[in-house]
Amino acid sequence: MAKFNEDCVFCKIARGDFGTEFLAEDERAVAFRDLHPQAPTHVLVAPKEHFENIVEVMEQQPELASSLLTLATRVAQSEKVVVSGFRLLTNTGPDAGQSVQHVHFHVLGGKHFPEGLA
Repeated sequence: MAKFNEDCVFCKIARGDFGTEFLAEDERAVAFRDLHPQAPTHVLVAPKEHFENIVEVMEQQPELASSLLTLATRVAQSEKVVVSGFRLLTNTGPDAGQSVQHVHFHVLGGKHFPEGLA
């Protein structure tokens, strides 16, 4: 049975509560544009089931990580940032800047990023 957190905005988005447009979707995850984009392409890929962070995913359903990466790659292809390059990242915990306690990946592209950390 899928886990949901009634207080989690990403659970509500994945469930369709807000009518958010999905750029891509499969049986386990959804992809949608970030409300505060940091690049011309800034898409979030989040599982439909609630997991706080990538550590929790790896401990409980490691195969979900593959599904998330597959959907993120599909997004990068559909956004046409594969050839020029894109950044794929997830934040885990307060020191990393995780602001939503629901694991998600950022697909960032469409501009040059300096070498080094995101």
